[in-house]
Amino acid sequence: MSLFGVAVLAGGVTLGSYKLFLEPTPQAVTEASQPQTIPNYIPTDYKSRMVGVTENDFTIAAAKTVDAVVHVKHLAINRTPRNYMEYLRNSGVERKEITGAGSGVIITEDGYIVTNYHVIAGAAEVQITLNNNQTYTAEVIGSDPKSDIALIKIDADKKLKYIPFGDSNNAKIGEWVLAVGNPFNLTSTVTAGIVSAKSRDLNEYDANPQSFIQTDAAINPGNSGGALVNIKGELIGINTAITSQTGSYVGYAFAVPSNNAKKIVDDLIEYGDVQKGIIGIIGGTVNSQVAEEYGFDDTQGVFVNSVEKNSGADKGGIKEGDLIKAIDNIQVRKFSDLTGYVSSKRPDDIINIKIVRNNKELQLPVTLSKYHSYKLKDVGVEVTNANSSDLKKFNIKHGVVIQEVLTERMQRYKIKGLIITEIDNQEVKNVDDVRRIMERKSPQEDITISFIDWEGEKRHFVFGN
Repeated sequence: MSLFGVAVLAGGVTLGSYKLFLEPTPQAVTEASQPQTIPNYIPTDYKSRMVGVTENDFTIAAAKTVDAVVHVKHLAINRTPRNYMEYLRNSGVERKEITGAGSGVIITEDGYIVTNYHVIAGAAEVQITLNNNQTYTAEVIGSDPKSDIALIKIDADKKLKYIPFGDSNNAKIGEWVLAVGNPFNLTSTVTAGIVSAKSRDLNEYDANPQSFIQTDAAINPGNSGGALVNIKGELIGINTAITSQTGSYVGYAFAVPSNNAKKIVDDLIEYGDVQKGIIGIIGGTVNSQVAEEYGFDDTQGVFVNSVEKNSGADKGGIKEGDLIKAIDNIQVRKFSDLTGYVSSKRPDDIINIKIVRNNKELQLPVTLSKYHSYKLKDVGVEVTNANSSDLKKFNIKHGVVIQEVLTERMQRYKIKGLIITEIDNQEVKNVDDVRRIMERKSPQEDITISFIDWEGEKRHFVFGN
């Protein structure tokens, strides 16, 4: 009994000591606590990457647009000789064959369609196939090769579905977009991507300012002229080009902004040609060297090298050495920002330009002046007025600049940018002089062009009719 009592006492002491000193105190669980759970593993499918975008966003936009994008087929005349003599005479039975294809966007219910100029250039006939497989022959209303935009029209017996224009200035980098077109003759193809960049100029040194929307939506041969739309189903661009070493899509695609395309379309319908407005400056994107030389605080904007006399810029107060930072409250970071916005305007439109001069910001209203040019079709060139910088470069006092070369024959001579000083031994000081001389000539007369070559020597071309 004594031994049993000692054992009971020892056990009680041990249990009491454990309760008092060793047992952990229980913790209260609150709403803010994070109980340990097994993690959820989410498959990396396409839906899981569309953060903040529901599936219906893309399906609605696709449904609104797919029936308004058409297949554009380029037909050329092929002469098939019936015998050897016809082959020698380069004659035979004429027939039209499809030699190229692209896409187009219906923009009105009565059949106006926007496409790329390179899709329909030189076609003997343009054939349009709707998404329901109905086929029409289209009329070419007009085109602007520089911007690669063309306007065509079909006459349908019913109202057509069309895509309304959106405001491409409001497109944001990172915004979801859809490309709708007919790559590789696969009709009604929709691909998705984002806006990768804006105001993209693929070649800053070709004297042909561009301002593309860049996207990573898959675009391939056949998509040219198709629609780039936002998730609301609004047209924000006309798909035009890709950059690729293989000719197929590698992640870089480019579209003409809808604001520029709409302005060109409106001009072609109202005037028959494109009304181009210009500020009247020569400039370029500012760099570190220019910023340091002129004391600018940053390296974003357009530096004004010179101002054309009596131009809108001159009358508006812009001076050599100014730094353009914004137009109509739209930021200008580089030269293509400026040219892209101005290309959506017409002569006599007033734009508000924010400049930096002597470290002070100024707002200057500038009225755009008309871009004067004239096409010498028999010669194969387009000329425009020369400015003081052009004349100084060649050390001459008058002439017009060869702005564009229109034929493959003339492209061999590398004359773009040269100055024409005389036509038929008559001095030319501006485009009006060229027009006056050409309008007085009979179609049978030869044309003699005098110009200054890159070495400063005077040369002559004679074109017979």
